[in-house]
Amino acid sequence: MKSTIIFIVVSAMLLTGCQTASLNDAQPTQLVNNKINSKPIKVPRALARQQSKQADDVWQRIRMQMDMPIPDEFLVNKYRDWYINHPQHLEQISQRARPFLYLIVEEFDHRDLPIEIALLPIVESSFNPLAYSKADASGLWQFTLPMASHFGLNMNWWYDGRKDVPAATSAALDMLEYLYQKTDNWHYALAAYNAGEGRLNQAIKYNQERGLSTDFWALNLPTETKQYVPQLLAIADVIKNAEAYGINLKPIPNKPFVEVIDVGSQIDLAVAAKLAKMPVSRLQKLNPGFNRWATSPHGPHQLVVPVSKAHKFKQALANTDVADRMQWYKYIIQPGDNIGSIAKRHQTTVAKIKQMNEMDGDKIIAGDFLYMPHTSSQVILDVELAATQSARPIISQPSPAKPMSLAVVTPTADHTVKYGDTLWSIAKVYNVSVEQIIYWNNMTHKDKLSVGKNLKFYQTVSHKPAQVL
Repeated sequence: MKSTIIFIVVSAMLLTGCQTASLNDAQPTQLVNNKINSKPIKVPRALARQQSKQADDVWQRIRMQMDMPIPDEFLVNKYRDWYINHPQHLEQISQRARPFLYLIVEEFDHRDLPIEIALLPIVESSFNPLAYSKADASGLWQFTLPMASHFGLNMNWWYDGRKDVPAATSAALDMLEYLYQKTDNWHYALAAYNAGEGRLNQAIKYNQERGLSTDFWALNLPTETKQYVPQLLAIADVIKNAEAYGINLKPIPNKPFVEVIDVGSQIDLAVAAKLAKMPVSRLQKLNPGFNRWATSPHGPHQLVVPVSKAHKFKQALANTDVADRMQWYKYIIQPGDNIGSIAKRHQTTVAKIKQMNEMDGDKIIAGDFLYMPHTSSQVILDVELAATQSARPIISQPSPAKPMSLAVVTPTADHTVKYGDTLWSIAKVYNVSVEQIIYWNNMTHKDKLSVGKNLKFYQTVSHKPAQVL
């Protein structure tokens, strides 16, 4: 009983979600009610799901299953109008969703969840698995570090499960199912996904104690949460009636685009790409959860590959010795070693060793290890990995009062760690959060600061949608 109480309390404290845009500038008098008033015939969900599997297009498959009521609420109408007046936004998102939408819809069908919620990544991240919010949430489903860990996602130097689309989707659905089981109300569950279970319960209790309605629309919730649910409902209505609203969603074939393959052990992404006969950059785009040039030595070892490459990749993998899956190895630094002598002895360059080990200087310590390239390898992963990109996308959600924009963070400052520095003290000096420092520098909470370490900081620059999306 005690452990159950602790679990509930911790869950209430930790459950948080993404931020949506402010509507303070919205003018009610500008509302153009574009709502479709037709009432479609209600089809049982199980039958609709079965029939939808025969559709040629994933978007049509989603439309055929939709049955969530769309209320005639001010904010729903506002967001509907915004999406109708900015058709290019959903059209571009459709392109971005292409590799993973079928996989996500399959997971929703398997769990018998309302298909409208499969559109939540549009609200959360504009379907960008590398999206990173100012609230320190990351990935397609915008998990914060505490909630990602709470729902079983791994995060370490090698890997960030929040950016792994299949893994994060499974975790997000676990969280949504948990919240629905606690509330028996999808509006409540979505609000809790965004604002936190505790904040939702406070709003419900406040109204109950005063004899007020506890309907979602009557609750005193944070502004972003009040906008969050209406935005999803508006998107659902626009996608369901895309043709009537003049939205051209390019069809996505209703069949698997990717396959998740368990390779069984650590593998260099360059080796995996060679076995799959595809560019490393393309493989990395399908696997944004990997922060480094290889999968984690301790797993997960699942790789996402195109269905068209999967069969030959598995054959080639089976014929490749485990020892040949890596193009690098660990070298234990010996007394008297210096980085120049190590590079010469191992037929590589100082620059390559520094690149692989993210070193800023030449200082090394006996007993530590260095990642080293095999002499037979000409290059080690010539590709921009998600965790080391020089520009990271940050979410800026659409507002009916202003055009959609996307912010990009660019390098702005370096900080060399000095004796006595802590992440908290550094964050205070630069007016950023500890989570941002950790994210920008590919660290974990367990990493220790070493004197002389160089930390990178970024600033946000806004761009117009035509330039970014």
